[in-house]
Amino acid sequence: MENTMDKITIKKLEIYANHGVLKEERELGQKFLVTAQMYLDTRKAGSNDTLEDTIDYGKICFRIQRFLTEHTYKLIETAAEELAKELLYTVPRLRALDIEIEKPWAPIGLPLETVSITIHRGWHQSFIALGSNMGDRHAYMKHGVRALNQSKDFRVKSVSSFLETRPYGMKKQDNFLNGCMLVETLLTPEELLEFLQGVEHSVNRVREGKWGPRTLDLDIIFYDNLIMDTANLKIPHMDMHNRDFVLFPLCQIAPNYSHPVLHKTVSMLAEELQGEGTIIKKETVQE
Repeated sequence: MENTMDKITIKKLEIYANHGVLKEERELGQKFLVTAQMYLDTRKAGSNDTLEDTIDYGKICFRIQRFLTEHTYKLIETAAEELAKELLYTVPRLRALDIEIEKPWAPIGLPLETVSITIHRGWHQSFIALGSNMGDRHAYMKHGVRALNQSKDFRVKSVSSFLETRPYGMKKQDNFLNGCMLVETLLTPEELLEFLQGVEHSVNRVREGKWGPRTLDLDIIFYDNLIMDTANLKIPHMDMHNRDFVLFPLCQIAPNYSHPVLHKTVSMLAEELQGEGTIIKKETVQE
C-alpha cells in the first residue's frame, strides 16, 4: 500500500553517536548518516497548507538525533530496527518508512566510502478471529483483545460483537463465543502467528486434535492482501469462507473487504454460504 502513498524524505542527516561492535566505537563515537523515507497521505496538508496535517520533518530530525545519541547498539542493524519502531510507535500519520543508516568511518582497515543498512518497516492490516468454549468465555475473549491492545506492535481498530455459536466440526462439545477484530500491526505474518499462540498459551490453551475445545482460539483470517501458503501458516485462512461464525462478525466490521483469492467481499461470501449454520441466534452478545 505504501508504494502508492506520498513520501517525505530526510536525506543523510549527520549524527555523531556511539554505536559499533568495537569497544572504542562505543566509547569514542563516530559519524553516522541517516536517511528516512516516510510514507503517508499528504493530500489534506497539501490542500490546507497546514503543518498539523502532515509530518514535521524538522521535529523528526531532532527525534532521530536524540534517539541515536541516547542509545548505544553494537550493530547498525539494531540501531535501524529500534529507530524504525520508535518512529512508527510515536508518529501518528506515519504508515511506513525506509531507514538507511550509513557508517562512513567503519573501522575495517580498508578504504571505503561507507557501509550501510537499509530496512523497510510499516503498519499492516490484519483480521483476527476469536473463539472460546471453555470456562469464562467472555473473560478469555476479552483477554485476547486486551493482549493485543496493550502491545506497542498493535493498534486494535475495531472489534465485533461476540456471537453464541454451535461447535464446528467436532459436535460433542460446549457452545462457543466467536468474534473478529481488525488490527494494525508491525509484525510479519510469522511473528503475528507466534504472538497469537503466545496469547493462547497464556490462558492454558491445549491443542487436542482438530476443532477441539479451547479456552481461546486466535486465527489470522487476512493480512493485508497477502496470499501465503507455508507448512505453518496459510493466509487467507483456508476455511474462513465456509464458516458463518467467522463471516458474520466480519460483516459487522468490514462487509466490503475483498477476499484476495476468491475476489468476493465478505458480505458476498456470507450470502453465498450454504447448509446449516452454527450461529444459534442472530442477536449478538455484546462484549
